[in-house]
Amino acid sequence: MPAPTGSRWKVLDLLDDIGIFWRGVVLGVIIAAPVGPIGLLCIRRSLERGLATGLATGLGAALADAFFSGIAAFGITAVLNVITQNMPLLQVVGGLFLLIVAGHSLTREPKPLAAEPVAGNLPAAVFSGLFLTATNPVTILGMSTLVVGFGNTKGPVEDGTLVAGIFIGSLLWWMFLCGGVTLLRSRVTGRTVHWINIGTGLILGALGLYTLGTALV
Repeated sequence: MPAPTGSRWKVLDLLDDIGIFWRGVVLGVIIAAPVGPIGLLCIRRSLERGLATGLATGLGAALADAFFSGIAAFGITAVLNVITQNMPLLQVVGGLFLLIVAGHSLTREPKPLAAEPVAGNLPAAVFSGLFLTATNPVTILGMSTLVVGFGNTKGPVEDGTLVAGIFIGSLLWWMFLCGGVTLLRSRVTGRTVHWINIGTGLILGALGLYTLGTALV
């Protein structure tokens, strides 16, 4: 049986990379999909400010997912150790930020949705999504566990391919969520938005208090 030529080896390597990439996409969806602070924020912003703002918030979360997945995939233990050692500080910062967002949701004046939503400050939306994800210790540790446990990479190229897949998978989830909310936007009344704001504020407030309590215990 003739040995594979150089071009065949390249094809086999490409197929292997594609497999790792799609593994990353699945991990990205698994990381992003659980309903949490970012999901609630994306839903609210997609309703009030439109698809662009919801996606900008999700993009920030996807960037944070890719960053911490990269740390885990490339085995940068020094960075992971620093994060672990400063976990209480991250919990305090994340908890306070959640309480601020919760207070904003609870005190918003109820009003009907605008026919043409105004996106507002998109870079700020990206930053808030990134910051909220980056200061959530549960997300960071869960992400690291998934990547180390199911990544199965063997080198820097495969590590990079996996991280790229995780970023795309996370972003695809936010596109699906924000797009679905946007499609239903025309059926949502001002009263519904009011109760969404109340529910979002209460849930985010509870999460913020829990995060602060965990840091102080």
